[in-house]
Amino acid sequence: MNKAQLIDGMAEKAGLSKADSKKALEAFVATVSDALKAGDRIGLVGFGSFSITERGERTGINPRTKESITIPAKKVVKFKPGAELDEIIK
Repeated sequence: MNKAQLIDGMAEKAGLSKADSKKALEAFVATVSDALKAGDRIGLVGFGSFSITERGERTGINPRTKESITIPAKKVVKFKPGAELDEIIK
């Protein structure tokens, strides 16, 4: 599912126009992004939670040259599904 299909589905299920659904989705993404950037955890009961975790520096191999390279540490977004979502997708 891409962004346009998600907007269409949201509009249909919520009885909104596609324009309003697009605004709602963009507002959701912006709000979640801002909260994660600030280091907050977002918990949506029944759906799941988004958080930031630190991935440490590690050693990898360049597949082209087979040389050892250092992959720098970075922050990554982690999603953990809630119990209700976990049951739906099983």
